[in-house]
This record gives sequence, C-alpha cells and structure tokens, in this order.
Amino acid sequence: MEVTTSRENTINEEISSDKRKVKAVSTETFVFIGVLLIGFGYVGSKMGMGLMFKSIMNTAHDLLLNTVFLIMALAVLAGALSTLLSEFGVTSLLNKLFAGFMKPLYNMPGASIAGAVTTYLSDNPAIIAFANDKSFTKYFKNYQIPALCNLGTSFGMGLIVTTFMMTQGAEYVAPALVGNLAAIIGSIISVRIMLIFTKKYYNYNPKTEVKASGKIDAMEYREIRNGSLFQRVLDSMLEGGKNGVELGMAIIPGVLVVCTLVMLLTFGPSVDPKTGAEIYTGAAYEGIALLPALGNKLMFILGPLFGFTNPQAMAFPITSLGAVGAAMSLVPKFISEGVITPNDIAVFTAMGMCWSGYLSTHVG
Repeated sequence: MEVTTSRENTINEEISSDKRKVKAVSTETFVFIGVLLIGFGYVGSKMGMGLMFKSIMNTAHDLLLNTVFLIMALAVLAGALSTLLSEFGVTSLLNKLFAGFMKPLYNMPGASIAGAVTTYLSDNPAIIAFANDKSFTKYFKNYQIPALCNLGTSFGMGLIVTTFMMTQGAEYVAPALVGNLAAIIGSIISVRIMLIFTKKYYNYNPKTEVKASGKIDAMEYREIRNGSLFQRVLDSMLEGGKNGVELGMAIIPGVLVVCTLVMLLTFGPSVDPKTGAEIYTGAAYEGIALLPALGNKLMFILGPLFGFTNPQAMAFPITSLGAVGAAMSLVPKFISEGVITPNDIAVFTAMGMCWSGYLSTHVG
C-alpha cells in the first residue's frame, strides 16, 4: 500500500512539474478531433488522401536531407567560427570597434555585428550558433540575446540573394542595393521592437541594474584554452562544431512539422511535362496553394503595403517564408512574363533576405 502511494505521489510530482492537470476527456478533445478531421479532409479532398500522406512524407524527408542537414552544417561551421573569434579576441575587438555604431541603432553590443556579417555571407540559422556560444553572449544583457534571432534573420543569405538579383540584368543592380538598404532599416525596426518585448519579459530595469565585477572583468579580459596555438585552434573548432551538431539535432522536430505544414499550404500540384496539366503525384512540396490564394484575395491590402503591381508577385514573399531558394527560381519567369518591375526586385531582395529560413531559424 505504501509503495503504491509513493509511486502515485511520484507520478503526480512529475506531471505537476511542468504541466497542468485537466480532465482526461474534455471539450477540447472533441474540438481538436473536429479540427483535425476538417483540416485533413479538406486537403485530402484536393489531393487525394493517399497522395496527401505520400507528399507529406516526401516533403518531410526532403526537408530533413536538404534543409535540416544544411542548417546543421551551417551551425557547425558558424559555431566553429564563433568559438575561434572568441578564443583569439576578435569578438572583443568587434565589440569595442562597433559599440558606437550598434548601440545607438540597434541597442545591441558591438559584438553583434559578427552575427550579422556571418548570416549575410551564409544563412539565417548561422546566428543560432552565436546565440548559444557563452563566450559570445557574455557581451549581451539577458534581454538582448533573443533579439539576435531578429538581427540574424534580417541578413540571411544576403550575398546570395543580392548576387542572384543583380545577375538578372543591369537594370536590377540598383534595386538590389536598395533592397539591402531596406533590409538594414527593417532589421533596426525588428530588433528594436523585439527588445521592447524582451525587456518586459525579463523585467529589465536599467535603474536597478547592478554591474557585477565579474561582468566588468569579462569585458576587459577573456579566457583562453590551455595548450599550444595549434591545440587552441583545434579545440576551439571542435567544441564550436560540436555545439552546432547539438543545435542541428534539436531543431529537427520543429522544422519538419512546421515547415512541412507551410509547404503543404504554399505550393500547388506538379505539372505534367507532356500535357502541361496540373496533377498530384505525391512528390515532395506538392500542396493546395492555399496561402497564395489568400494572398491574392488580400491584394488590396498587400499591394499598397509591398508596392506590387501584379498579384502573382505575392508568390515570392510567401514562398520565401518556407524556402527562399524556391522563391528565387520564380524571378526569371516573372521577368520574362513582365509580371514584376525593378521596384519589385528591390522588395524581393529585402524580403528574400529577411524571410529566408525564417521558420527554421525561429523554430530553432
């Protein structure tokens, strides 16, 4: 009897540690079943139930191989770079050099410029490795660390997107540069807004902030690893890379679930190469194109907001939310069909940078 009571108490403690207790079967149970049936029923009626599940599995599989592992690779490389920069004092130097620039614009320490540059040269998820590097985040107050995600997502794949837009024609070089400027302005606004919420979340009050001596020492001195120069380089890279692997593994569930759903709602059926007819084959990234359809319905709002002259242009930002590489593939066709103008290229560049890898980065 005592053993049973003790076991029940242990189970109750485990349940109450991070979850609430409700009735085993409640109203939300039936509401959830109803929403699930309606959602899958609607998509299945468009695609066919068998092909719907086949497409979901293929999409998740492709995301795992071509997106998650890519993010993991970026996280490993960025983690190694971040640790090296901290080990040899480059992060400390950047913090001192750019403090006068980053503080008034972003209200962030100068070290954050390293994250912005890295994501511009690679992709948004690279910022995750920086945010998890303690030797990097020591320059940040606790409420500033979440804003790194906003800073990183503002510059992701910037070099790739900008170069791609410029290669579409000489008349698109200036719009691409304007798009970069717009991304910078957007990043300032995004980070500033994020900091407003994080200050409230962490109950930050500069008047009551107490500067600990350890924090001051961390700004003036840095810890280095023992051993020779070669050992320090090797240990730094391996430790940073190991953190990147752990990050890549941690984001797998969120990226696969969220991005698969978005892809299912964003893309449409495949096109038969022989007949040109739209068909469902169960291939990866097939869907019901619900989000673009909603975008067309809301064109009277989104048109003036983004400056688009053609409803088809809405496909770029919506697609880039899930995969900016797929979104860029739309641009040559848009140009040949006269759907977009140089003004649209500027918007595409800014939104491609700010939205590339958005879902996977924030989920991570």
